[in-house]
Amino acid sequence: MEQVDTPPSHPAPLFSPGLDGRTRAAEVELNGTRVAYWTYEPLHVTPATRTILVIHGFRGDHHGLLRVADQLPEMRLIMPDLPGFGESGTFTDAEHSVQRYGRFISDFMAALGLGPETVLLGHSFGSIIASHFVAASPGAVGELILINPIASPALEGPKGLMTKLAVLYYEASARLPRSLGLSLLRSQLIVRVMSVAMAKTKDKALRRFVHAQHSAYFSAFADRNSLLEAFKASVGSNVAEVADRLTLPVLLVAGEKDEIAVLPDQHKLAALLPDATLKVIPGVGHLIHYETPEPAAGFIRNFLKDHPA
Repeated sequence: MEQVDTPPSHPAPLFSPGLDGRTRAAEVELNGTRVAYWTYEPLHVTPATRTILVIHGFRGDHHGLLRVADQLPEMRLIMPDLPGFGESGTFTDAEHSVQRYGRFISDFMAALGLGPETVLLGHSFGSIIASHFVAASPGAVGELILINPIASPALEGPKGLMTKLAVLYYEASARLPRSLGLSLLRSQLIVRVMSVAMAKTKDKALRRFVHAQHSAYFSAFADRNSLLEAFKASVGSNVAEVADRLTLPVLLVAGEKDEIAVLPDQHKLAALLPDATLKVIPGVGHLIHYETPEPAAGFIRNFLKDHPA
């Protein structure tokens, strides 16, 4: 097991000095659910400036995509904490399913006045939510960007056994006495093991940053039941099952060493999409947003240049 390093007290050098000045925090209430979101304004508005709505992954929150936002200073990025995670409340009217999260995107866009020129970006579980929303709502957004997209069923193939064990972990945690269940879910040891398994960078400072981010934010979920519902949603769907209905331009950004969304599946997904661009970042796994934000942002920038509003 990797040696446990002391998290840095100031990870700020991994961000630009101008990021704080671009940041605006706000809240909106949607159908009884309080949603916290952050807007990162462009430093300079240019003809290339686009508004990108960002949907984070399972057990993450808006912090996860901050390094990507920092690398796109000419864009406006809007990043909510999904209901059930971060500083947002849970859904009060339905379980935390892919379909309910899709309705959340629709409601959130309407509340903020985001029209069809909006770009939708999803990472990991966010790729499932975003793709299913687009499939159900053609014309709602202009382009779709999927980072580390979940391209195949999680319960099948080589990953199936580990996924089933993870389901048992979340189910057991939801059924145990509250304090014990929460202690298991928020175990820093388990969080560190997960973080070590996913991190591929050889940069020691960056690895410490990744581990510190997971330690700080991976347990910021609202309650055990909503977490279990969201986890089952994350492993019960994938992007490929709606690929033929994604007729808009789609950018896939994949990690060469991704063990969750493996590279062969990304090529298969690209072949299923009517209008796909696949970009692969070497040497990185499922943490593109932490480890390689610069090339990811470059791919996003070039993709949007090729598909102007």
